[in-house]
Amino acid sequence: MEMRYPPAPEHIQRMTTSELRDNFLIPDLFTPGELKLVYSHVDRVIVGGAMPTTGPVELAADKHDLGTDYFLERREVGIINIGGEGCVTVDGKDYVMAKRDSLYAGKGVRQVTFTSVNQTDPAQFFLFSAPAHTSYPTAHLPIQSATPVHLGDPLNSNKRTIYKYIHPEGVQSCQVVMGMTILEPGNMWNTMPVHSHARRMETYLYFDIPGDNLVFHLLGEPDETRHLVMRDRQAVISPSYSIHSGMGTGSYTFVWAMAGENQTFTDMDAVPMSTLR
Repeated sequence: MEMRYPPAPEHIQRMTTSELRDNFLIPDLFTPGELKLVYSHVDRVIVGGAMPTTGPVELAADKHDLGTDYFLERREVGIINIGGEGCVTVDGKDYVMAKRDSLYAGKGVRQVTFTSVNQTDPAQFFLFSAPAHTSYPTAHLPIQSATPVHLGDPLNSNKRTIYKYIHPEGVQSCQVVMGMTILEPGNMWNTMPVHSHARRMETYLYFDIPGDNLVFHLLGEPDETRHLVMRDRQAVISPSYSIHSGMGTGSYTFVWAMAGENQTFTDMDAVPMSTLR
């Protein structure tokens, strides 16, 4: 498991492009036949990717990394499939997941394994895990059953639909809040106007970025912004003090996942566009 440690806000101001990427970008989550995990000491979340091909891939970690006998002994995990059809087996029960379906598994689940229905079009499972204090039941939520919120307009190039999966009015969890945003064709801005939330960190996974297109992801404090160049199926860690927004060269989709002090989706500090620097 790769470890990431959080820089202070003033450190970001002096970072080179390479240093920003080393600290915040996760460029290679999905490798055929493997599980990739990144442990961020920002709220102790774990970001991961599982891409099963010829056989199952198990959600596991070295005892030295977590200090527990199994991965979800004191954690919960949200899972979203961004690839071909797959199956997640949770303590012996199978959940078939199409692209953009989600699954929640809570504290106390002993075994989670991932398989693909077709190894030539493998499933690609994005994982977001946080410490948990109690157990909630496993829940499978297809995108058709998620709560949609329609935002933006074409004149501002930010017409998009937010789908809420794991949240207080949907699938229950201890602290993970998770969903997906799909931009309409011809729209490129996400999370506009920008905001931060000092009480929660957030992770973005950008995907369905076609061809040579890319996304410029904004981070840092509002008066000291920086950017990362993001490509298809790459993730970014956003500390609680940082804005998180992006502008693409075309439309795209992204998963957002949060953890921290509360689960209140609207608890955010809006930043007037006129104050960005």
